[in-house]
Amino acid sequence: MRPATADDIPAVEKVILARSGWLEERGLPSWRENAAELARQAENPDGDVWVLAEDGGRVIGCTTVQEQTPPWGWTVAELNEPAHYLYSTVTDPAYRAMRPGTVMALWAVNRAARQARTWVRRGCHFPGLVRYYESQGFKLVHEVRRTRTKVYLMGRRAEHITDMEERYGALSKPGPLAST
Repeated sequence: MRPATADDIPAVEKVILARSGWLEERGLPSWRENAAELARQAENPDGDVWVLAEDGGRVIGCTTVQEQTPPWGWTVAELNEPAHYLYSTVTDPAYRAMRPGTVMALWAVNRAARQARTWVRRGCHFPGLVRYYESQGFKLVHEVRRTRTKVYLMGRRAEHITDMEERYGALSKPGPLAST
């Protein structure tokens, strides 16, 4: 994991478009119309966009890490707890079998612990993502209505993840990929 730069914009857009195709094949909404705009966030000077890249440099995922939780949907007590907030997490479906989304989530949990944060939080709009994030150790905390959609707000306690190097290494090992 490393901070994204303007040089990553084409690679991030490629990942977003690959994931968009995967979503569309399953009849799910995608980011295709906003892919270029989302990818341009890689040049954010605040450095809150991060990429997961292979040893050779190929970007296989990205996520955004905010230093504070958005104010809506959380209690005042929760907002006062030190937390990182993840959003716009996207992975290349060609790497699905290697679970890059889980690697990025665990990286965020580990990073939050190193930075004396108590929580890593995230939100999503689909029950399928809730189940996926639960498989990464996140718990559903709140369901809230935001404009016309339901948002599922989730959290996981920050903790030190001792096997991050092995998880990164598994992304570089050749092997059969699950069907995307």
